[in-house]
Amino acid sequence: MMKLGMFTSGYQRNPLEHCFQDAKEFGYDYIELWGGRPHAYAPDLKAGDINEVRRLIEKYEMPVLGYTPEHNAYPYNYMIGSEAQREDAVEYLKLCLDMAKEMGAEYMLTSPANGGYLATYDELWPRLEKTIRELGEHAAKVGVKLTVEALTPYESNFFTRANDLAELFRRIDNPYVVGMCDVVPPFVQHESIMAYFDKLGDKMDHMHIIDGEQGTDSHIMPGEGSMPLQEMFHELARIGYDRTATLELVLGDINEPRMYARRAVENVRAMMAHAGM
Repeated sequence: MMKLGMFTSGYQRNPLEHCFQDAKEFGYDYIELWGGRPHAYAPDLKAGDINEVRRLIEKYEMPVLGYTPEHNAYPYNYMIGSEAQREDAVEYLKLCLDMAKEMGAEYMLTSPANGGYLATYDELWPRLEKTIRELGEHAAKVGVKLTVEALTPYESNFFTRANDLAELFRRIDNPYVVGMCDVVPPFVQHESIMAYFDKLGDKMDHMHIIDGEQGTDSHIMPGEGSMPLQEMFHELARIGYDRTATLELVLGDINEPRMYARRAVENVRAMMAHAGM
């Protein structure tokens, strides 16, 4: 059965314990931990904060299956800047993989962000391939999957589609480097969500589920936007998808994360039940 996770970015103005309390109370299966201050920034975890994460996992019997370190923008976007800056970002993300292992996570998420307005594909693809190859080798070493996410055109200027993930996996053959589908990028680009499953096959390992509107990368409560989510759940039931799916509560939910977290999982559970999941 597909597992539903809570993404904790929307809780960043609240104590970390609130994430675990609410995930447990509302019936989430796991947490995808956002890796940014004040909660789970990797250098802070290494300095001792990992013990608090472990305590909360044990107290609430709520596993952290995924770790999503902040790195799409300053200062750790590995797709832009000098080679020294790229190497610095890689070292940071290797530390993130180490911390993911320490908290018992199964995967760490990474997203190739904007490479700069003057960059060409001939520059961007070798840079991405080198970076993911290096991170993938470290992922295999520590035993944590590196889950690569395509972004919207508002966030990345070259890595935005299922075809981009398929090309990456053609170049890099590593069982610890896998893909995922955040439903917003295909929706806003008039792509098929289910095409990710056809194109990526066994590499299609994770989902971010939320709702949205055409023409923006807005994140709306599941079932309350324009996406055909109910139909998508019927398709997921048809193919027997039984991996992880995180409900991506983000900054738009920051004022009342508890209310949104409850509503999101209730809406999704209802759609899953209607689809026979």
